[in-house]
Amino acid sequence: MKTHHGDLFAVFNKKISSFALYDGKDSDNFLPYQVSPKFQRRDLDAKFITGLRKWVVNFQIDGGSDDFSLLREIKEGERVNVVCKIVHVCEVDKDKWMAFVWDGTDTRPACIPTRLEDEKDHPLPLHLEPLPLPRDVLCTLPQLGTVLRVIFSQGIEKHCLHLLKTGYWVKFVNVLFEVEGGLWRGVLTPFTKLRYTPNEDSLVLERQRIYDLRLSSRSLLARLPFFSFPCTSRITEVGHKDVPCVTLMDVLTYSEVTAKFMCVVRVVAVLPWQPEDFYFCGTYRIRLTLEDPTARIYAYLYAEDGEKFFGGYPTADVLTRKRNVLLGMTAADDNGKETEGAARNPPWIHCCLKSYYLTKSDPWGSRHYRIFGTKLVV
Repeated sequence: MKTHHGDLFAVFNKKISSFALYDGKDSDNFLPYQVSPKFQRRDLDAKFITGLRKWVVNFQIDGGSDDFSLLREIKEGERVNVVCKIVHVCEVDKDKWMAFVWDGTDTRPACIPTRLEDEKDHPLPLHLEPLPLPRDVLCTLPQLGTVLRVIFSQGIEKHCLHLLKTGYWVKFVNVLFEVEGGLWRGVLTPFTKLRYTPNEDSLVLERQRIYDLRLSSRSLLARLPFFSFPCTSRITEVGHKDVPCVTLMDVLTYSEVTAKFMCVVRVVAVLPWQPEDFYFCGTYRIRLTLEDPTARIYAYLYAEDGEKFFGGYPTADVLTRKRNVLLGMTAADDNGKETEGAARNPPWIHCCLKSYYLTKSDPWGSRHYRIFGTKLVV
């Protein structure tokens, strides 16, 4: 045993050492999931493993609540300790895995680094996994609070993947947090430590209390994004002010194909991006990328809904100004030209959404979303 930078390590000597790794959960399975070439099983191994499994149940890491952050407190580029529940784990590519974790809070909105014209050939991702999750999996995830995607540094999956079991709370120590395409992700590195945490742990109970408090609120504000407080921007007007807001995960997992919703979102991208192309032959045809702390979706502005949204058919200069405010752009001059390389921070807006389908034979597979009953008032 040796120390390195204040931490204690078991050092493996290829010439004389041997090891075996066992599942830490209490069970009757005494077969190791990984062994060194020189390892030889002994009759006493089962007794030692049983003792260790009983000991680990009540073992607590010596660390106070101040050592662990909520997901709403993370910042880009920092290495942070968090306590999260594993809500899903899947293989997203050959030998590449991703964990989905949650603590009931909302991650802060990230600035959007891309230029508007990039949306045509390099659109912002709707999610970090290569393919969208199947609907049956999506419906098992929480609808309130960010479900954070967590990836593995190359080569460490085999060492910690078996520890990420769906439904368990885990303490993650020294996780790197990054923003990719405006979406948050965590990275497990060789310096990350993981530990199962019982439901009775004070940190788990605190996160559950925060989440339960949000759920129990009966006001119209119950499911608003945390960072939209104290109030959303007033650049939109909607025709259904008394309807409770829902999250985009609520929208995605709603039990019926067609429905109407009220949401508080940010518009992070638009296609086409040039205002003079927003409508053709008097008909608006625009795709907006909407996001909140729970999801991203495409929503379309079409025909009369686009006319209401923009207040008719204003000039290109007026449309440019409206677009710039909606997308959180920083203008370099009075003509609305975007500052080269400037990150965008779109405002939170209220909007009405409705879902519909394109193909009767495949209603869920052809489900789309449109903005309606919403007016931009800038």
